[in-house]
Amino acid sequence: MDGMQLGMIGLGRMGANIVRRVVGDGHTAVGFERRSEPLEELSRELGERFHPTTELADFVAALQTPRVVWVMIPAGATGTAIDEVAELLEPGDIIIDGGNSRYHEDIKRAEQLRPKGIHYLDIGTSGGVFGLARGFCLMIGGEAEQVAHLDPLLKSIAPGVEAAERTPGRTGEPSASEQGYLHCGPAGAGHFVKMVHNGIEYGAMAAYAEGLNILHKANLGSTHAGEFSAEETPLEHPEYYRYDIDIPEVTEVWRRGSVVASWLLDLTARELHADPNLDSFSGRVSDSGEGRWTIDAAIDTGVPAPVLSAALFARFSSRGEAEYSDKALSAMRKAFGGHNELSGG
Repeated sequence: MDGMQLGMIGLGRMGANIVRRVVGDGHTAVGFERRSEPLEELSRELGERFHPTTELADFVAALQTPRVVWVMIPAGATGTAIDEVAELLEPGDIIIDGGNSRYHEDIKRAEQLRPKGIHYLDIGTSGGVFGLARGFCLMIGGEAEQVAHLDPLLKSIAPGVEAAERTPGRTGEPSASEQGYLHCGPAGAGHFVKMVHNGIEYGAMAAYAEGLNILHKANLGSTHAGEFSAEETPLEHPEYYRYDIDIPEVTEVWRRGSVVASWLLDLTARELHADPNLDSFSGRVSDSGEGRWTIDAAIDTGVPAPVLSAALFARFSSRGEAEYSDKALSAMRKAFGGHNELSGG
C-alpha cells in the first residue's frame, strides 16, 4: 500500500481523530487499546487500512520497520506506556509523546532511549475535539532527521496552509509552520512551546471572561439603584450603568471584523447562544499543569508574566481554593473594625 504507517497507543478523541486523518490521507494505522469499543468503531469506519490490537506485543508485531509509535494517553500514564513499548522496539524505531507531558520528562526520556537506538519525539498537539475537521497544530521536539522522515504523516495530521491567510510578505512554497506543524528544536522543545501556548490560552480565556462579566454587570444602576450599606462601597453613579446588554449578541458582533475576533471567541459565542445565562456551568475551572509550568519557566528565566499568573490563580479561586483566605480577611475586618459579614454579601 502507498503512504506511511502510524501506530497509535490510545484511541480517545484525539488519538482516534489523528488516526482518521492519516488514514483518510492515504496512510495506514495500527491501533492499541485495552477497550474493544474504540477499536471496533475505527475498524468499521476505516476498514483494512486500520489494524486493531489489544495486546502490546501484537501491536508492535503489526508495525513495519522503522516503527512509528505515537502515544496519546493522559500524561500520568505516558511514562509507563513508553517504558513498556520501548522494551519491544528495535534500534531505529521512533516513539512520539503527543500528550501534554512536562518538557523536563522529554529530556530524560530521550536520554534513556538513546542507548537503545530508539528515537524520541515530543509533539505538542493542539486542536482538541475539532481536530478531525480542522486538523491539529503540531509543535515538535526531537532530532531533525526523524522529523523529516515523518513529514508525510505530519502533513496529513496538520491543518494545511489553507487554514489561515498567508502572512503578508511570505511567498513561494509554504513552510511547514504555514501548514500547521513546526520542528521547534531538540527533545522537549515541542512540549515547551505547547506549554507556553496553553499558558497564553489561560490568559486569553480569562480576558474574555472578565470582559463579559463587566458587560453582565452593566445594568447594576437599574437593578441595585438606591441600595446603600455601611459595609459596601455604594455605586457612585448608577446612571452610568443602566445598559441591558445582550451578551450573546455582543460576542456575535465581535466575531465579525473586530480586533478581538478569534476561534476562542467563536466557541464562546456558540456556548452563549445555547445557554445565554450559562446556567449549566458551575464556574469551576480546572488546570492540567501547563499553566503552572509556564509560570515556573517565567520565574526561572526572570520573565514578567503577570497576566498569565493572574489567570492561573483565578482558576484556583474558581475551585474554592481561596475560601480560607477569604474567611481570614473577613475575620480581620471584623477584628479591627467591627465589620460583620452581610448575609449573602
